[in-house]
Amino acid sequence: VQLQASGGGLVQAGGSLRLSCAASGPTFSRYNMAWFRQGPGKEREFVAAIKWDRSAVYADSVKGRFTISRDNAKNTVYLQMNSLKPEDTAVYYCAADRPPVGITSALANENMYDVWGQGTQVTVSS
Repeated sequence: VQLQASGGGLVQAGGSLRLSCAASGPTFSRYNMAWFRQGPGKEREFVAAIKWDRSAVYADSVKGRFTISRDNAKNTVYLQMNSLKPEDTAVYYCAADRPPVGITSALANENMYDVWGQGTQVTVSS
């Protein structure tokens, strides 16, 4: 399985971006998928996750601004980011938790994910 993230870029504060993560492999619909990010000088942190059943969880810092979704026909997960802030500046990584998937309470734990994409840079200017 390989993950290919795209859609990053430079945007002004208050703007929007949509990240995409395309996955290879025939069983994508059974994966839990997530987005993490790592800002300059910071540790990698959880952003959002979507389970195989399409239920989603979000970090408090992005609730109400970001939306994670998936299109199983395209083997792709998306992260719609609205009302972007300078503190959202980071490299964004998508990750996959393949079956047997972890429990819901562990979705924010990066150790649950066994496949990672290469990252896409998001820069939000003030």
